[in-house]
Amino acid sequence: MKAKLLIVAVLLVLLVIILVQNTQEVVFRFYFWKISMSQVILVPLAVLVGFLFGYFAAKMGRGKKS
Repeated sequence: MKAKLLIVAVLLVLLVIILVQNTQEVVFRFYFWKISMSQVILVPLAVLVGFLFGYFAAKMGRGKKS
């Protein structure tokens, strides 16, 4: 359990470092939409979406094995 906590702590520290260094404004394009936002907002949003996809994919995978 300690190793898992250490890995999560290291990843959080790396994420904070990335956020602090990337404050410029970027344009996010998705098909016909164009959204202009700061990378400080975009990076955690992308991390959250990736985490949720991974979490639900793992949860759905567990249900099929039982």
